[in-house]
Amino acid sequence: MSRPGAAKLTLLALAAVAAAAAGLLLWGAWFWREDIRRTLLDPGQPFQTYDPPPAPDYARREAWALLPAQPSGWTTAEPPADVFFVHPTTYDGGGDWNAPIDKRNAAERLARVMLPNYAGPFARTGRVFAPRYRQASLYSFLTLRDDAREARAFAYTDVRDAFRRYLAQWNGGRPLIVAGVEQGGALAARLVDEELARDPSLRRRLAGVYLIETVVPADHHAAGAVLPGCAAREQAGCVVAYRAVAVSNDGAARRTLERALVWGENGMLQNLGDRTALCVNPVLGRATGELAPARLALGAANATGLEWGTRPAFLAHQVSARCAGGLLRVRRPESPSLRGGGGWRDRRGASPYNLFYADLEADAAARVRALRGRPDWRDPPPPVDGAIVVRDSPIHRIR
Repeated sequence: MSRPGAAKLTLLALAAVAAAAAGLLLWGAWFWREDIRRTLLDPGQPFQTYDPPPAPDYARREAWALLPAQPSGWTTAEPPADVFFVHPTTYDGGGDWNAPIDKRNAAERLARVMLPNYAGPFARTGRVFAPRYRQASLYSFLTLRDDAREARAFAYTDVRDAFRRYLAQWNGGRPLIVAGVEQGGALAARLVDEELARDPSLRRRLAGVYLIETVVPADHHAAGAVLPGCAAREQAGCVVAYRAVAVSNDGAARRTLERALVWGENGMLQNLGDRTALCVNPVLGRATGELAPARLALGAANATGLEWGTRPAFLAHQVSARCAGGLLRVRRPESPSLRGGGGWRDRRGASPYNLFYADLEADAAARVRALRGRPDWRDPPPPVDGAIVVRDSPIHRIR
């Protein structure tokens, strides 16, 4: 064989080897993509030596994602209740265990996706107060190591401080809903537990607690130490909690419960273990294993991109739902706008749509009506606008 022919075969062989190697690299990158992603998002230092971002100042408006124009005042034309809303994770991770409240990408996702889809259902029922807080990264949900648990527990201090400022300065005795989603739901669960222990009188004005896409133990609430799971839609002072999983995905259901972390008595997160999770069906408004067929679902919505205050168009009768084994098992919705893009963020974090938007909206309104309908309830009067000047009145003698 001539030298040019041999050289050509050698080049072809080298090209084939290079192509095979590239294929193996691509296959390996795909196969180990979750491990690679975890490595890229890992802050790279123990939480114990981590210097967190500065704490928010909740006296300043920029520390709130949502705050009424006049938080200390209201009129009878406004919704009758207040809603304290704790948002879900919007920060992926990488540089920090806990994100600064002004992290640009996280703030944009919060405003564009999470608030319209998950705080939106409560906007017709109450004035919404949504604090920014040093949220734990989504990376902290991809691992069960102690650093991640500490990062998630650290975020609670901000939520607690925001809530106490809200109560002291702005609530004024109005009916109250506390709501949270995913990470925010876990923080809201701890908040309600601790604040009720600190001030039992708070129970009287709690219309409902919504722990959306959140695993909380059913026995804790059933024990009466805190609010019970809701047994009827026309019931005030109870908890609506659920974590939705596709009815056909038993593997995801098993992994969800195996990885679920709940608050322990020491204020740290621990595995759910053998305990059963609380599941309240948002379509029916009660804790039950009864199937809620799709015809009863009031409406799902994809509110992503809508300006705050814009009510989305509802897609009725999209999903059936049943509580089973502590999880809400749902059928796949028919509309393509109610399906995630398949990306890892959609799989790990809160979905960019809300399957139970209209159901939660109706549920919240019903529980506020139930609270205000109690014989011993009196709505607090609106604050007086402006100062009252008291002057002496002339005295006229009666002749």
